[in-house]
Amino acid sequence: MKSISLLTRKAGMTHDEFTRHWRDIHGPLAHAVPGILRYVQNEITAQPTRPDIPTHGIEVDGIAEIWWESEEAMRHAATTPELRALHADGALFIGRIKRFVLR
Repeated sequence: MKSISLLTRKAGMTHDEFTRHWRDIHGPLAHAVPGILRYVQNEITAQPTRPDIPTHGIEVDGIAEIWWESEEAMRHAATTPELRALHADGALFIGRIKRFVLR
């Protein structure tokens, strides 16, 4: 199982402030969540467009990828204090999120 989240910073926050918090504070919290096999932070450095295909028109500052041991592990993590701490921290710097769960 894998989840991918498109993240946009809170209003009034710079991209650098967002990425610094995400990397230095949020990342270590994610690594503490039981059942996570891998956690990757992808910082957006450019958003090139194509003239032949319209864009979605959304701003994204980063894409988080989480690999889970299983669907059960992902559900169990939702009950842990570690994931609650991760979500509480995310609310401090993430303004918008779009999450996908993939197999």
